[in-house]
Amino acid sequence: MSPELFLSYPSAFLIGLLGSAHCLGMCGGISASLSMALPVGPGFRGRQTLMLLAFNGGRIASYALIAALIALVSTSAAEHWSQLAPLLRTLAGVLLILMGLSMGQWWQGIRYIERVGAPVWKGLSPLTRSLLPVHQARQALALGALWGWLPCGLIYSTLGWAALQPSVGSAALTMVFFGLGTLPSMLATGYAAGWIKELQGRTGLRQAAGVFLVVFGLWTLPIPWFAGH
Repeated sequence: MSPELFLSYPSAFLIGLLGSAHCLGMCGGISASLSMALPVGPGFRGRQTLMLLAFNGGRIASYALIAALIALVSTSAAEHWSQLAPLLRTLAGVLLILMGLSMGQWWQGIRYIERVGAPVWKGLSPLTRSLLPVHQARQALALGALWGWLPCGLIYSTLGWAALQPSVGSAALTMVFFGLGTLPSMLATGYAAGWIKELQGRTGLRQAAGVFLVVFGLWTLPIPWFAGH
């Protein structure tokens, strides 16, 4: 495994973990509605867990699918036009730097990226309403798969970076790690939820993660000095 891939997967997990407070704002209401739609009684916790896992599984699968589709196009283009490779690498580095600035809460410009997916979401959002209320796991899975296309600057930035990985498989796997990073916030209850919230609220930790992503982004850029080292 190359050093970049070795760093990409834990970086994606870190982005998901520390950025998932935003995910709660976007998807938390749906997660809560899945539980509220279930009748309280014997086996409630088991059904609740199944619903949440199905929803989040569909969501993460969509992330991986979108990254794979974009990576399929970008890798094919890079194979035919070798001069395109430095440009794609530059784009990946810039996206990492922007995510680092957002993670450190220095600049939230990545939110403008959400406008890119607005037309797609406009077409898909009516389908989500047809799945509500959710009573079965397969409905939750389908809802999660659709919800994965919801316009979100953090997700889109991570998708753009992941899709520029050297292979389709590594692009999809990067988004799987990102999705796994968001799971603790989406699934946690009680003490664990408080711990995750406290972790996300630590400014020093977020800024340290932001600096790491900015440095990783600079290292990714096709600058001769970095390439030589």
